[in-house]
Amino acid sequence: MGCTEPDISIHPQEESDYNELPTSFRLDIDVQRDCRSSKDSSSERSPAVIDHEHDSPRECQSPKGSSFEKRLVVIDTEQEYQSPIPSSIDKNQVEIDCEECETPKFYSVSKCEMDVDGEQELQRPNVPCADVPGAGMAMKGEEYSYVLPQIGVEFESEDHAYNCYSRYAVLEGFSIRKDFVNKSRINGIVVSRRYTCYRQGYRPIQHNANVRKSRQETRTGCLAHMTIARQPNGKFCVTHFEPKHNHEFVAPCTTYLLPSQKRLNFAQAVEADLGDKSGIDGVPKLGMGFDSEDHTYEFYNTYAGRVGFSVRKDYVNRSKINGSVVSRRFTCFREGFRQRDKRDMNVKRPRKETRIGCLAQLVISRQPDDRYRVTHFEEKHNHELVAACRVHMLRSQKRLIAAQVFEGDLVDCSNMQPESSSELICKTGRDCDNHGYDPIDYKNKLPFKCMRGMREGESARLQQFFQSKQLKNPSFFYAFQPDVDDQVTNVFWVDTKMEMDYGDFGDVICFDTTYRLQKDSRPFTPFIGINHHKQMLIFGAALLYDESVESYKWLFQTFLEAMSGKKPKTILTDQDALMAEAIDKVFPETLHRICVWHVYQNALEQLSYMFAGSGSFINDLSSCLFYHEDEEDFINAWKVLLDVYGLWENEWLHETFEYREKWATAYGRHIFCADIKAVLLHEGFTENLRKYLKSDSDVLLLCKHLGKVVNDWHYKELEGNYNMHHHLPELMGDVILLKHARNMYTPRIFELFQQEYETCLNIIVHQCTQTGPLFEYKVSIYGQPREYMVTFDSSTETVACNCMKFEFMGVLCSHALKVLDYRNIKILPSKYILKRWSKDARV
Repeated sequence: MGCTEPDISIHPQEESDYNELPTSFRLDIDVQRDCRSSKDSSSERSPAVIDHEHDSPRECQSPKGSSFEKRLVVIDTEQEYQSPIPSSIDKNQVEIDCEECETPKFYSVSKCEMDVDGEQELQRPNVPCADVPGAGMAMKGEEYSYVLPQIGVEFESEDHAYNCYSRYAVLEGFSIRKDFVNKSRINGIVVSRRYTCYRQGYRPIQHNANVRKSRQETRTGCLAHMTIARQPNGKFCVTHFEPKHNHEFVAPCTTYLLPSQKRLNFAQAVEADLGDKSGIDGVPKLGMGFDSEDHTYEFYNTYAGRVGFSVRKDYVNRSKINGSVVSRRFTCFREGFRQRDKRDMNVKRPRKETRIGCLAQLVISRQPDDRYRVTHFEEKHNHELVAACRVHMLRSQKRLIAAQVFEGDLVDCSNMQPESSSELICKTGRDCDNHGYDPIDYKNKLPFKCMRGMREGESARLQQFFQSKQLKNPSFFYAFQPDVDDQVTNVFWVDTKMEMDYGDFGDVICFDTTYRLQKDSRPFTPFIGINHHKQMLIFGAALLYDESVESYKWLFQTFLEAMSGKKPKTILTDQDALMAEAIDKVFPETLHRICVWHVYQNALEQLSYMFAGSGSFINDLSSCLFYHEDEEDFINAWKVLLDVYGLWENEWLHETFEYREKWATAYGRHIFCADIKAVLLHEGFTENLRKYLKSDSDVLLLCKHLGKVVNDWHYKELEGNYNMHHHLPELMGDVILLKHARNMYTPRIFELFQQEYETCLNIIVHQCTQTGPLFEYKVSIYGQPREYMVTFDSSTETVACNCMKFEFMGVLCSHALKVLDYRNIKILPSKYILKRWSKDARV
């Protein structure tokens, strides 16, 4: 039935973009307070026309050859309706009037006759519709009628077909995507196009072990689709329509989460905003446009002042190209919950709890026209609002005045030009003494003059920047260490988020000094850790212009003071005798290891000439350093590396091998390191800061960019927390142990645990010896000669393996899991579920 042209080019699949805005279309219906589900029906369906101009029902003849009965549908439009409606109704005549759908069920369409007298605007349409061939329904809008799909139906344009199929999909409970397109090679016009269900096809299997986080599987090979072809008259005709799906539709109450529904809602809201000539009425609405992010904040803050709450700027998403704001969320000041702090037990006057998990928020996103539009607005609060007479006391209402005052102070300070930076610091230090806080640590100044220091004026600018941070957040902590001439030599700072992160995940820290590998680089030394999603964290940062024992001692003591005296269990550093001496004095109970990642970075610097001669050298080097857990295997791999590349005479490799017990993984399996080397190896933190670490760059740019990095990591953790509760990892089988572990571990850690369980299925138990309550098992992987010794204590149900994976990483190895299964232990003992890897790590 379709028209073809001799020259056709097939274009690959293209996904529908969120910013692709379909033409607005309104269905307004009046529904009952109880949303009732209907049973699946295979009854015949008849076409019907909904005329929005006359609000009167009329019959529409089905296409030629169809024997479907005529049915009557009456729809009237008056008021707004924002909550979802069931996707089908198995009643001959129904009146529906509801605010929320509380019965999430799956629906299909049966033949029906509806008398729907609407008083609300349907923004999430989910109206009964036909889903079988021959069940066309024409809907007349402002420009042209929208026809529900069936073979032979014509559409005015490709967009018209997409809009109709998209609305049909939303009504049924699925989303669509644009699949292949055939275009003419002569003039490039679309000859045919296929739209498919969003679960069409299967995701290609990629065997990539370096993938940080696998995407959630959504495709199930669904064959539902609609194909259109251009006709001689320029219109598009449906040449094939497959209504059957191989999956359940989403519940009516969750259809607003479908991408198709979101596009419809947003498109309708934007069109309504563009057509609204009355101007802004002071109340945020979906689709409302603003010229800038600041304009949005001022508008939302003004609205908050009238309503009675304070606004806080939450996450921001910036472009990786130019750093401009792509999206931003503004929340109520009572959003979230305050993290528990052990220091609160010793506080005489604890702060009043203000955060109670309020969900009121406004989210904006930049559109192709460079305007910011509201993509989500939550109006309801879970707390009482502030009275009008007290609104002026809210923080966001006072912030503008405080910012103006502070800017005035900075202008006044900029007019003052002291003879040297130390003079300004001394004056500021005396001012701070009057307020009981002195960031200049004169008591622990260096007893000598530092030969390397900041440029003139940098220390003063840094202190002004830190003072502004402390003005906004009194918990912000910073300190300076001067030398004997009162010149600032070392700087340390930490914000509230870093302190909270350290309180939850400060058992393992890595003191990063890779700046040494870059010529002409600022001495930036951050304290790095990882969270329960195996994502990188920063516990604090420093600029260390002097590398003496005194400087390291001051830095570690200041770090300990900022963290309320909590010491880490393990600290990983670079090879440095002076640093090791300072750690022994400040952290005598902390286990100190040389980070193998630092050894790897040093090797890349020392052996850079090898990369040009051999493309496989870097792979062999990383394999030798990172992936040998047994001492004998490591030594053999080291010798092979030297033999193959002729490096026996290399002095640096010889010296590095001499102290291998301090850094090699095979010698530190008994020390818990939280597998931080894997995160450092893949994140490339210093690479993101390289251009800001140059000595001739502005030091404030480094501090500001570091703050952006911390915020981005915080947002990634929020995403991980959301996925943790809404997207459970796929199980390899119906196994009780795996189900229990999935409920306890975060998805990233559960994937590692499930890999160990999968390996344990191929492990064989060779021998068992008993001594009282102790059982010793010799196990090995099928087909491999190496044996492992696993000890099980039946009195305490403890298990230990000589591979020491649990001691090193905190997750039981496959050998121990095999013994637990051999002992018929089907639930993972709680002692082997570390809190730092669990979903409740921050509780």
